[in-house]
Amino acid sequence: MPGGTPLERRGTGRRAARAAGAALLVSWALGACGVPDAGPAAGGAPAAGARAAGPAHWVRAYFLAPNGSWPVARPAPAGAGPQRALDELLAGPAPGERRRGLTTALPAGTHRVRAGATAPGTVDLYLPWLVSELDRAAVNQLVCTAAAAPGIPGGRRPQDVLVRVHESGLTGGPWTVLCDETGTAAPAESPRGTR
Repeated sequence: MPGGTPLERRGTGRRAARAAGAALLVSWALGACGVPDAGPAAGGAPAAGARAAGPAHWVRAYFLAPNGSWPVARPAPAGAGPQRALDELLAGPAPGERRRGLTTALPAGTHRVRAGATAPGTVDLYLPWLVSELDRAAVNQLVCTAAAAPGIPGGRRPQDVLVRVHESGLTGGPWTVLCDETGTAAPAESPRGTR
């Protein structure tokens, strides 16, 4: 019998119907995506109107979440720099941030940490404590907040900003560190012969 048995022909017909249905579905989906056969067309003018009200400047403070450091954006005046970022960090998490589980490892009390951008890509951080007196997470918070602060000359990414940590009561040079991509303070590599 040409074309096989009736049962075989019925299976072939079902396969052909399924293939035709699939082709129809694909062509419908492609046609529904908004790209005509002639190619993409201009979508019109960009959105216009008033910008949303709010501060145009921000500082980033690093707090602690269950899985490590977590940056929080805080509004700041124009021209804010490392000192403003550190002041926000020392103020601690806001009530809404605390409800979301953010905490701090910094010692309680009123402490003055001084910070300033002194050279391209460099922040000097003056601590009222020794680093050895702080929890490692607190050091991460301080270094990463300083590195991510606005107003640092040189246009470097936060991971490339050198943070020179000056410890209270220690003589000698500062400890130079970076904030890596995970929000952890890590010693900066120094050129050979400079240690």
